[in-house]
Amino acid sequence: MSPSTVSRPIGPSAAIHPPERLEERAGPLLLRLPLDPLLTIAVIGLAICSLVTLNAATRHLIPRQPHYYVDRQALYLGVGAACMIVLSRVNYGRLRHLKYGIYALLILGILAVFALGHSANGAQRSISLPFFSFQASELGKVLLALALAAYVVDRGRRLRARERTVHVMLGALVPAMLVIAQPDLGSGLVYMVIAFAVLYIAGTSWRQLTALVALIVLALTFVLLAAPVAGVHVIKPYQEERLTAFLHPSSDPQKQGYQQQEAKIAIGSGQKTGRGGNSSQIPNGFVPESHTDFIFAAVGEQYGFVGAALVLALYALLISRALRMIVYAKDLFGSLVAAGAAAMLMFQVFVNVGMTIGIMPITGVTLPLMSYGGSSVITTMLAIGLLQSIYVQARASQAMKGRVLRY
Repeated sequence: MSPSTVSRPIGPSAAIHPPERLEERAGPLLLRLPLDPLLTIAVIGLAICSLVTLNAATRHLIPRQPHYYVDRQALYLGVGAACMIVLSRVNYGRLRHLKYGIYALLILGILAVFALGHSANGAQRSISLPFFSFQASELGKVLLALALAAYVVDRGRRLRARERTVHVMLGALVPAMLVIAQPDLGSGLVYMVIAFAVLYIAGTSWRQLTALVALIVLALTFVLLAAPVAGVHVIKPYQEERLTAFLHPSSDPQKQGYQQQEAKIAIGSGQKTGRGGNSSQIPNGFVPESHTDFIFAAVGEQYGFVGAALVLALYALLISRALRMIVYAKDLFGSLVAAGAAAMLMFQVFVNVGMTIGIMPITGVTLPLMSYGGSSVITTMLAIGLLQSIYVQARASQAMKGRVLRY
């Protein structure tokens, strides 16, 4: 791909960069423009679904504190919403000039977990703070999307297509390997998906993208199949079992396949409209981590097909608006940031729901805005704040030109 291809903005609304004077004049306008209404509806709907589901699924987890998880999740959602609103009013283009600082913050945050983090369930993934456990790997998803997008825009003209692809993938691979070592395989995979999405929207050739997919498949085959046979364990044995258990769930249902088996039973028992107060799988603790990784199983049992369909419809709306921002963006940097955020959301929803119903391996990927957890909720809200900023900036740019941004 030629260098001129890299600098070409994406979408009809991103034909040229607004002049500096136009940016200054648009400043006051940014404070008056509304957020994307459809994206906002999806966020509010998922937040309500999260609180309602957690209220039913966690009331018996802590004696005499039936609202422990709901109260904290409401706090996380409130803080995240405030961050989203603030970020939506910030000119995301200014973050482009901070790419090296953003990337350094990403790496330092992950390294800090090794030095200051606490261990839980055999993993060291978070740092204990007064109100919640901070997972640097979660925040790193947004930071990585910003850093890679800025790097592609600023260095795209100076590098050949192959060099740019190598640099971007290495930029994602370094934090991904550090995160996987914690171990947090799910977040590491999200990092690689974000890099892939940025390269795709930047115009990377199909030949290079296919080669990347082939390399990833070969690496997974070696790690999960070839290396263990030879007596070499690249990842921990329990991780290997969790990643391959979905292929043969009935071979050892009381061990690594237990969670998925019980989750499928819970979802199936919900039938059309759910069991409500008659639920047994989730309240009695048959599905471990039903308020975090396996919260979709709680939705299925409590509210049945209707509830699950509503949640998936809200995710469809959320992701469709995120994809739409790729076209709305006024410049290439905005398109690449939107691509990274959309890829993060799409991958997490697909993998989380897939592992709950038994078609994907268990990787510890949370369900955005639904799963309990401060780091996950606030990080997702920050990503949505960037999408809202892209939308507001696009509307301001079009308004200054006397045009109307169409949905």
